[in-house]
Amino acid sequence: MKLNKFKVLSNEEIERIHETSMRLLSEVGIKIDSMEVLEFLKQFNVEIDSKTLFVKFSESLIKKYLKKVPSNFKLHYREGTKYLDISPTSTHFLTIGAAVKIHDPTKKKLVRKSVLADTINFMRVVNQLENISASQIDIWPGDIKYTTIHAACMYHWAKNSHKPFGFGCYGKVVSQDSMNMASIIAGGEEKLKKKPRIFGIFNPTSPLHLPKIMTNGLEIYAKYNQPLIIAPEALGGTSAPITLAGLVAQTNAEILGAILLAQLYNPGTPVFYGTVSHTTDMRTGNSAIGAIETGLITTAMAQMAQFYKIPSRSLGGVTDSKALDMQNGIERFQTLLFATQSGINFITCAGTYEATLAGALELLPIDNELMGMALRAAEGIKVDEETLAFDIIKRVATSSAKGKIFLNEIHTSKHFRKELYMPSLADRTRRTTWYKKGAKTLIDVAKEKVEKLLASFKEYTLPREIDQELQNYLEEVDKRSFEYYVKQEGISQGGVTLPNGKELSI
Repeated sequence: MKLNKFKVLSNEEIERIHETSMRLLSEVGIKIDSMEVLEFLKQFNVEIDSKTLFVKFSESLIKKYLKKVPSNFKLHYREGTKYLDISPTSTHFLTIGAAVKIHDPTKKKLVRKSVLADTINFMRVVNQLENISASQIDIWPGDIKYTTIHAACMYHWAKNSHKPFGFGCYGKVVSQDSMNMASIIAGGEEKLKKKPRIFGIFNPTSPLHLPKIMTNGLEIYAKYNQPLIIAPEALGGTSAPITLAGLVAQTNAEILGAILLAQLYNPGTPVFYGTVSHTTDMRTGNSAIGAIETGLITTAMAQMAQFYKIPSRSLGGVTDSKALDMQNGIERFQTLLFATQSGINFITCAGTYEATLAGALELLPIDNELMGMALRAAEGIKVDEETLAFDIIKRVATSSAKGKIFLNEIHTSKHFRKELYMPSLADRTRRTTWYKKGAKTLIDVAKEKVEKLLASFKEYTLPREIDQELQNYLEEVDKRSFEYYVKQEGISQGGVTLPNGKELSI
């Protein structure tokens, strides 16, 4: 049988969390500081506090629109011919767009600021690993203008990967640019809407806040029918209750509030019920993303997603370690196993460490192998007449032939590829053989693997007219100033700015 799914909540406890979240949304509400969104919401007869900007949603409205969320959908590859089947029973792994530095053992602190070349190399390696199904702006390039990163990454995604690609919902301008460039690649807006191939990451601000810059982007993704990952990053003890039940209830309310908004904009918008929430280390005040509690939170959120019949996304393969060391390995595998075995459908964060702030190319093939192990564990043990092997045991045990072992049996050659996961990086030789081959560590072997993948990669050739149109678009983006974005999004350096002299009439 397949390995039993990890569970941390009973059915009664799931119901209690759901009820608490409904009370939070209907009695407390959720803060939305976009005037445009508040005006839009008035048609749905929600209760809006004009002073606090908290919006209260009734349980009946939430339930009505939760029914419109698709329980399964297709996330297409760049070319639109292949796709990932996304459902509450599928398992896919991907990276995360968070790292701002890259592993570099030649530097004193073992890291350096990441650059565009690192971003491209991540795309190329991920593109060739069988267990990593999608990527994002995995490594933030610090050597190009911040205001052009999204467009530059979209262009290089088209040249260096065929897997689905993700962006944060960083406002209406960036999100619209992403849609426009993706439409060029897809062959038109309608083709993009029909076959979604990029996904947006929407991060509520805990506690109970849907920030303007994010809601600006969410609207664009929803209207273009591109999947949205709704993912609070609440920290137990700081931005959420220290009790895990309280954290889950709060973030569940935040997720449902954002899902509701997406459905109000475009009923049927595909979404992932997601989270990257974890706890605060009470000794230092830092986040503790690699803690065992992360796995417990992930498992609870998987159960909540299954309760609502919505595909899920959460953490796996995460660590607080600042080095490629034992702590790194322990934390990344235990969080990965929790995510896989609890039934999370879209699992991040391949290739990162130091609470996802740093990336390492060497970790990508290692994570790819850990993912293979986790998937094999989930399959469990198949028991039938063939696998019980009674006749094989009898024949070998009673044979008088010298040296008779199971290794010589046809049964072994027939089943070993299906029964055993065969790692390509882990070394299982004896010390003498290992030493003769250079006494390489796992990191050494992974580095060689990365070097081979990068050396063999050939950049995709786009049709000339598409390549030129993308380059022209990139040039237009490059001309914009930061002030342009501030004005278009209606924000200021201090946060969201409401229009002068305009009052919200409820």
